[in-house]
Amino acid sequence: MDFKSYIAEAISKVTNINQEEIKSFIEIPKDEANGDFAFPCFRLAKELKQSPVNIANNIKENIVVDKDIIDKIDVVSGYLNFYVSKTNLVKAVISKFDSQKEDYGKSNIGEGKTVIVEYSSPNIAKPFHIGHLKTTIIGNSLYKLYKYLGFNTIGINHLGDYGTQFAKLIEGYKRWGREYDFSTDAIDKLADIYKRINALCEDDEKVLEECRETFKKLEDGDPYCTDLWNKFKDLSVKEFDKIYDLLGVKFDSTKGEAFYSDKMQEIIDILEKSGKLVESQGAKVVDLEDVGINTPCIIQKANGSSIYATRDLAAIMYRARTYNFDKCLYVVGEEQSLHFKQVFAVAKYLGLDEKYTNGLEHVSYGMIRLPEGKMSSRKGNFVKVEDLLDEAISKSKEIIQDRDIENKDLVAKQVGVGAVIFEDLAESRTKNQVFDLKEALNFNGETGPYIQYMTVRTNSVLEKAGYIPDSSKLDLSKITDDSSIKLLKLIENFENILLDAMEKNEPSIISRYLIDVAQEFSTFYNSNKILCDNKDEQDARLYVTYMTKIVLTNGLGLLGIEVPEKM
Repeated sequence: MDFKSYIAEAISKVTNINQEEIKSFIEIPKDEANGDFAFPCFRLAKELKQSPVNIANNIKENIVVDKDIIDKIDVVSGYLNFYVSKTNLVKAVISKFDSQKEDYGKSNIGEGKTVIVEYSSPNIAKPFHIGHLKTTIIGNSLYKLYKYLGFNTIGINHLGDYGTQFAKLIEGYKRWGREYDFSTDAIDKLADIYKRINALCEDDEKVLEECRETFKKLEDGDPYCTDLWNKFKDLSVKEFDKIYDLLGVKFDSTKGEAFYSDKMQEIIDILEKSGKLVESQGAKVVDLEDVGINTPCIIQKANGSSIYATRDLAAIMYRARTYNFDKCLYVVGEEQSLHFKQVFAVAKYLGLDEKYTNGLEHVSYGMIRLPEGKMSSRKGNFVKVEDLLDEAISKSKEIIQDRDIENKDLVAKQVGVGAVIFEDLAESRTKNQVFDLKEALNFNGETGPYIQYMTVRTNSVLEKAGYIPDSSKLDLSKITDDSSIKLLKLIENFENILLDAMEKNEPSIISRYLIDVAQEFSTFYNSNKILCDNKDEQDARLYVTYMTKIVLTNGLGLLGIEVPEKM
């Protein structure tokens, strides 16, 4: 039974206010003393023109509920508190779980809808540093979440493989390429060339002009420039794939900026015909002051070369035609907010259906950095993700070294990578974050390893028992104690958590929920002897353990975290 819907319907009949609106306000109190569900009546004060206390008392006096479902209703400071029959609650949660079992939490809410998630998108010929970590991990989680909720989901790695920087790299390679052996650490060596040519450009304006001319040649398909560009791209993708394999990240498309190079002229033509494209200091721009954006969007530079806004607009046009998307999410740092405001505003002038332009969304995130001195592998002012993952795996192996675990290398990888992923998703994506590897690997903290450990514990209990009980034969009275009820209420809320995370594009909602479930299972485990002489008690508690295992496993999977067999 959906208790929120049941309560909302009953309140709606008294107030004549929309049931779905009522349902959206119903809360689960943190303090069990305040009931199982609470409705804050101050939400209706303006509409009903009464005080919250009067509204609450009026609803209580007139509401009609089944006493077998709702044990008690009381009023506290303008809140209506509902106490659900414990046996009925247990029965409803188990029934809901049994309808899906291993697929618990899945939904078909997205059926018939397509969502594009663009994430990771590193620049080729540059090391994959910690700045790329957040977009990759957030995007991968959202990709998995939308799929789990029934959407046709397309994951795109929009590689940064175009622009003046590659012309600079070509010019640098011409000068110094013979000095390097690219058979190992190819990206580091390309990055070194890029630093050298950048320094030279700053000292010599003529070299910078040569780079600009080289980019124009690259855009025009010059064979030498194109061959070098392909070489840089192949070397880079090979290195990136090592990171993606470690993180368990996959994409449906890796079409980067260069793919849209022959599709930009159509964008320019459409904007010119619309009258929105104007000249400014030799460049072609779209003025956006009429939509509240003071900075114009550059579409074509003065020398005739493109800019990445033009390629993003071409990508929107291509994706609308190719995927017929309902949403197109861009998981990109907060510092690109102005860029996306400009691009989304200009997209409205391309003649596309409003469905596409209204579906564009910048899923921004804050900065991530490491505490000073935490990492020894530094290059310039960034930390390579490969070094971070290697260190996390190495430290995980040290932690489990003395434990009786087979295949320690695999477990260390699962724990180390899981710790990095969870630490990245533990807080709201918009917050700036200091990544502390030591804290991330704390098995007793609010961390990935802690949740993995509690999941492994559920597996261990079930393995020792050797069976999963038949839920239809359970004595539900054996799991109406406080610790069981608290855990079951959390389990019941799993689907709502996933829907909330999807609506807000916020994986941390799942992370925090999993911490709550893991901690509540720990309380349940310590309060109740699961494997015991009383068969009815054992079966009921075993089934709650099985339900917890599924929720933790599925939740971690949606974050991109594997569960080890042993820890």
